[in-house]
Amino acid sequence: MSTAAPSLRAAITLVRPKQWIKNLFVFAPLIFARELFLWEPVTLTVRAFVAFCLTASAVYIINDMVDLEADRAHPKKRFRPLAARTISSRTAFLLLGLLLLIDVFVVWGMPDKFVMILCAYFFMNLAYSFKLKEIFLLDIFIIAAGFMLRVLAGAYAISVHVSSWIILCTLFISLFLGFAKRRAEIMAMQAAGASSERKVLQHYRIGVLDQMLTITAAGTVIAYALYTVAPRTIEVFRTDRLIYTTVFVMYGIFRYMHLIHTTESVENPAAVVTSDFPIIANVILWISACVVLIYFEGRLPFFR
Repeated sequence: MSTAAPSLRAAITLVRPKQWIKNLFVFAPLIFARELFLWEPVTLTVRAFVAFCLTASAVYIINDMVDLEADRAHPKKRFRPLAARTISSRTAFLLLGLLLLIDVFVVWGMPDKFVMILCAYFFMNLAYSFKLKEIFLLDIFIIAAGFMLRVLAGAYAISVHVSSWIILCTLFISLFLGFAKRRAEIMAMQAAGASSERKVLQHYRIGVLDQMLTITAAGTVIAYALYTVAPRTIEVFRTDRLIYTTVFVMYGIFRYMHLIHTTESVENPAAVVTSDFPIIANVILWISACVVLIYFEGRLPFFR
């Protein structure tokens, strides 16, 4: 019992359940396709979410195996289970196989296009772990592509059309988060007085990253605002009031940019979303406003 508990904690840490929040992007098509209250689409989307969680965890294990030496030289990543030797490579391999086996059962019988997207996500991340993460700028675009694949997978899981505007918004916000992550990584390395084992970080400069953050932040807000007033959006949702939800997007972007310059937590975007109360409240309010406007066409008394 004395060794079982630490081993279990190490295994849980290895699969990084806190990162599963990123997979909530698969729910976007469900909400915007107006199928949030239909049992079958909800069930399929939940299965899609679980499949991406399992796949992402498998990728994290592989990535930690590949980055073992670099992680041991990192001021924070050296505490990861494999780098800290709190879990053995053999146990990690067994856990990896178990995750992939369960994943197969979860996706069994789901639409072929969804399975193809999930496989593309897995192999793209394998390529990222072994090589693409060392290519300047492409490393961040691969991260952004992962978010877009999640949205597409959510649409294919329930066989609905996904708006190109949603894809564009996802591209901008994921690039924004990627640049913020790189900036935080560089700042953390500089603060620790250590040199990075990852060569790609040597190509990034804080000043240039700040410019990229400004561009992608503006792109996110503009793309979302244009989506809310697009003729097809108004026709499908039968309301032009979705534009009001842009204020939540703007607040979220501004709050995150504030955190970028005042804290180190943005090195892990998932940690920010789950620990910063203003962002949590903002996300809940944005989702609630979208659901009310999309499903009730803005006809509730307090929206008149």
